Amino acid sequence: MIAVSEHSQGCVLPIRAQPGAKKNAILGEHAGALRVAVTAAPERGKANEAIRDVLCDSLGCKASQVAILSGEASREKRFLISGMKVEDLANRLSALLAGSTSADPKARS
Repeated sequence: MIAVSEHSQGCVLPIRAQPGAKKNAILGEHAGALRVAVTAAPERGKANEAIRDVLCDSLGCKASQVAILSGEASREKRFLISGMKVEDLANRLSALLAGSTSADPKARS
């Protein structure tokens, strides 16, 4: 289960990043964090921007709603999803993960 937490501006989503992947994708869950693979290299914030883009597309958010809070240089990151309640984000994640794990059995961890 992904450990989404409340924030005064929305909610915090923990991310386990996989930069330099073959394709951009949500891979599932790992130790309470959402696993996100991106093709961008982990240099000069390129992978962080790519993760933000994947989150926006996957969760149906505007780019202005998604910002990195911590972990800029780490695989373990925390992103702020502004203007969204924890329950709403949890529901979107459940639907997203149900789709990704059924389509790709390797996505389970």
